[in-house]
Amino acid sequence: MQMEGRAAIITGSGTGVGRATALQLGQLGCSVLINYRSSREEAERTADDAGALGVKAIPFEADVADDAACRGMVEAAVGAFGRLDVLINNAGTTRFIAHSDFDAVSQDDWDRVLAVNVRGPFQCSRAARSALAAEDGGEIVNVSSVAGIRAVGSSIPYCASKAALNNLTLTLARSMAPKIRVNAVAPGFIATEILQSMPEEVLETLVSRTPIGSMGKPDDVANAYLWLASDAAAFVSGATLSVDGGLVVGT
Repeated sequence: MQMEGRAAIITGSGTGVGRATALQLGQLGCSVLINYRSSREEAERTADDAGALGVKAIPFEADVADDAACRGMVEAAVGAFGRLDVLINNAGTTRFIAHSDFDAVSQDDWDRVLAVNVRGPFQCSRAARSALAAEDGGEIVNVSSVAGIRAVGSSIPYCASKAALNNLTLTLARSMAPKIRVNAVAPGFIATEILQSMPEEVLETLVSRTPIGSMGKPDDVANAYLWLASDAAAFVSGATLSVDGGLVVGT
């Protein structure tokens, strides 16, 4: 996988899947901007660990819901690396609300979830468009979810936001072609800190719903990100790749 000498922005990359992606890119010789909103210490640690692999790695605070912050982040990446080849829109948010509890969903829930999960990837992509289109072109990978395909997940706003992101992936792929490829990855149950903090019986239920019979690892999703962003996927654009142990198939 040819990534040496390239540069990437990964939003929401201080922990979990974002951190795993940053370290894999660093191992392949790709410089990385580690974006965070509140996890400063984790982002700085990830940047240090990626930098120890011999690439440039910088942490950068930005809320992807803020358009000016997105533009500033891209400027910082181009200023630090001299180029931008890959944008991974990994940042996301949710609130756990039972789908049957309509009254628990506030306007603030809708506004924040859509701002981060849909408007954020659009704003980051728009900000990065010129830099990604330079020279041989670039790649964008959005983080979706099986929640956007099967409408099962942490809350109704979250499911709706990921379905919207799948659609956004298609429209961006069409409008940014041919210089920029745009794809999405739809993870299932991944063993991040949030899921691992849940009660054991909840985790057992999640695993039982996954045909492969286990939860995924952050590196499983990172592998998909990197494949879509690499030359190996040069003829793939507008796709949403499920990385879910077969969950999207249903049982």
